[in-house]
Amino acid sequence: MMSDVTIGQYYPGDSILHRMDARMKIVLSVFMMVSAFLCKNFISLALAAAIMILVCIISKVAPKTILKGLKPVIVIVLITTILNLFYGTGEPIVRLGIIKITMNGIYTSIFMAVRIIILVVYGVMLTYTTTPTSLTDAIESLLKPLTLMHVDVHSIAMTMTIALRFIPTLLEEVDKIISAQKSRGADMESGGLLKRAKAVIPIMIPLFVSSFRRANELAYAMECRCYRGGKGRTKMNVMHMHGRDYGALAFTAVYFASIILLKIFVKSVI
Repeated sequence: MMSDVTIGQYYPGDSILHRMDARMKIVLSVFMMVSAFLCKNFISLALAAAIMILVCIISKVAPKTILKGLKPVIVIVLITTILNLFYGTGEPIVRLGIIKITMNGIYTSIFMAVRIIILVVYGVMLTYTTTPTSLTDAIESLLKPLTLMHVDVHSIAMTMTIALRFIPTLLEEVDKIISAQKSRGADMESGGLLKRAKAVIPIMIPLFVSSFRRANELAYAMECRCYRGGKGRTKMNVMHMHGRDYGALAFTAVYFASIILLKIFVKSVI
């Protein structure tokens, strides 16, 4: 169900991750994601997976909630895993006509599946532990050097955050529209591909109308609050780095260096 999708939602808490500076969380999340692609052997892959699990434990976000965040990519993970099975190099261990499965293909499938999971988990953990307002301020702060090129950084950050914030709202709206159409006798689960594609039209039209209405209401609300962009605006909560942020940075630096050393000195399997 669409209501099970938790992408873009914030879950209040008092963990170390919740209290960390949003700018540091964004930077460290990027490094953690990049580290997943640097893993070329099972030792580094196990290390990356272990750190990911440790981050989930520290966040104190319920495992059920994290698994909900993985639901949208389960199909992508399965398709990627299956396709990589047949594109490995080396001596085949299973051959069915032109289809062959090699040990390299199995290794690649495992690595790709774990990499996608790591990417998604760090992405959802960022939104689970950071409020939309903090994300906006952090993105704006990180992109501030672009103001030297006359780029409207505040508008970019605000747009990205609003888009992220409204993902759960739009998914909930889709769920309501589907339920309403089914109550009117609409059949959206049977028939061929063309029939199912046509069944989507009664969902998309109300969704577009609802989206434009929400955008219009949000624009009016921002105007009523005298919103005029980021120029000259002050912030109620000024971001500051603390010891936990520098500690997390040091830990990530050691972890990232370990991944690189393992890539250099341990034999790659893919």
